[in-house]
Amino acid sequence: MSTTARFALDPAFTVGEVDPRLFGSFVEHLGRCVYTGVFEPGHPSADDRGLRTDVLDLVRELGVTAIRYPGGNFVSGYRWEDSVGPAERRPRRLDAAWRSVETNRFGLAEYIDFVRKVGGEPMMAVNLGTRGVQEARELLEYANHPGGTELSDLRAAHGDKEPYGIRLWCLGNEMDGPWQTGHKTAAEYGRLAAETARAMRQLDDSLELVACGSSSQAMETFAAWEATVLAETYDLVDHISLHAYYEEIDGDRDSFLASAVDMESFIENVVATCDHVGARLKSRKRINLSFDEWNVWYQRRFQAEPLPDWEEAPRLLEDNYSVTDAVVFGSLVIALLRHADRVTVACLAQLVNVIAPIMTEPGGPAWRQTTFFPFAQASRHGRGRVLDVRVQSPTYTTAKYGEVPLLHATAVRDETTGAVTVFAVNRGQHDALPLEVDLRGLAPERVVEHSVLADSDPEARNTLTDPERVLPHPGEGTELRDGTLRATLEPMSWNMIRLG
Repeated sequence: MSTTARFALDPAFTVGEVDPRLFGSFVEHLGRCVYTGVFEPGHPSADDRGLRTDVLDLVRELGVTAIRYPGGNFVSGYRWEDSVGPAERRPRRLDAAWRSVETNRFGLAEYIDFVRKVGGEPMMAVNLGTRGVQEARELLEYANHPGGTELSDLRAAHGDKEPYGIRLWCLGNEMDGPWQTGHKTAAEYGRLAAETARAMRQLDDSLELVACGSSSQAMETFAAWEATVLAETYDLVDHISLHAYYEEIDGDRDSFLASAVDMESFIENVVATCDHVGARLKSRKRINLSFDEWNVWYQRRFQAEPLPDWEEAPRLLEDNYSVTDAVVFGSLVIALLRHADRVTVACLAQLVNVIAPIMTEPGGPAWRQTTFFPFAQASRHGRGRVLDVRVQSPTYTTAKYGEVPLLHATAVRDETTGAVTVFAVNRGQHDALPLEVDLRGLAPERVVEHSVLADSDPEARNTLTDPERVLPHPGEGTELRDGTLRATLEPMSWNMIRLG
C-alpha cells in the first residue's frame, strides 16, 4: 500500500449541514466546574453577578454554543426550587452523586445569565431520578411561562420578568446506570420519560426533548435500552442521548489514538437502532442524536481514589491534558462532524476545571488546556456542510480495534463563500504522513492556513506555571497546485487546513 494518505472532495457528495449545537458543552455542579470555575464572587475579574470575566472571555473564544446544566449525575438529586430566589436564602444540601455540599449560591438565574453572556443556548436537564412529572412541569412553568401564574410570577419576583426561553430539555441523565440515584430499568424509564414529555408538551409543544440513551456502548443493556425507551417515547422526543469517555489504558497508546473508531461505531449503532424502531412503528419521523457527554477522561485514576467527605467544591476530575490527549480529542471532534446528518447536539463534558479545556485557580488565573485548541478551531471554522470523506490511508495495528487507518479526517464547506476547511489527525506515533486531497468540483485559490497541534514531547501539557507550553504552530510545505492539496502531517498531530 502507498505510504501517502488520500481522499477526494466533491461538493456533490455531502454528509449534512453542521448544527451549531454540535459545539456545545456542559456545566455540572461537580468539583470546581461552577464554584471557582465559572462563578467566583470576590475574584479580581468577577462581574456584578459573580461570574469570572476571564473565564467568560475564554468560553467565548472556545466557541461554545449549547450549554447543558445542571448535570450529569447531580441532576438526579436536584431540587430546582433550591436554586431560585435570593442566594442568601437558598438551602445547603448534600449532593450524594459527588459526596459534596451544595450551597446553591449559583442557581438557575445565574446559569441563564452565564449562558447569555457567552452567547450560548440553555440546555436544561430535569430530575427523573428522585422526582418526576410534576416537578418537571413546574420547572418549565417557572422558567418559560410569560406571567400571570404563581410560578411565572415567582420568577418575576425573583428579578427576571422576562421568560428564560429554554427550548432544549433533557429527560433525566444516564438512567441506565446503576450508579445513578433513582436508576431505572429501560421499561420504567421509558414510561416515566413518555409521561414527562407529554406533560411538558401540554405546556409547550415547541420544546425539543432528549431521551436518555446508553451511558456507553459497553453497557450490557446497550441497544436493547434504546429500543425499549424509544418504543415508549418515539413520537414524543426529538433526540436520544449518547455518552462516551476515552482514556489510555495500560500504556496502549495505539488503541487510545484510535478511540474515534469506537465513537463512530457507537453513533452508527444508535442510528440503526433508532431507525429500526421508527420502521417498526411505521413512523416517518427521524430521531436525531444528542451526544451530550464526550471527552477524554482518565476514569481509572478517579475510581482509584475515594470521594471527599462532604466538602464544598472539592478538586475532582481535574485531568491535566497532554498533546496526546488533544490529538485523540481532535479525532473525536472529527467523528462528530463526520456524522453531522444525525448528531445535531453534542456537549463536551465539561467546560471548566472538571475534565475541561479551561482551568482556573481560586483567586488566580485561567488558562487553556491542550484540548482547547481543536475544539475552538472546529467551532470557528467547522460551520457549513460536511463533505463526504472516504479515506485511502496506510494502516496500523491496534490491540483493541485491529487494523486502523493512520489518517482520520473530515472537511467542511462554507456554502456562502466556498471556503473549505480540512480537519485531519495523523494517528501514527513516530512517522509523518503525506496527504493528498483531490479537490474535484471545488475551486479554492490558496491555502489560507495550516495549523498543527503536535509536539516532540507527547506528554507536553499546559499548567498553572507554564500555561502556554503547548500552542498550535504553522504547518510547513503545504501547497495547492493543479487542483490537489498536498501536505505533510506531523507524527501524532491534529491539523486544520483552511482553503480560501
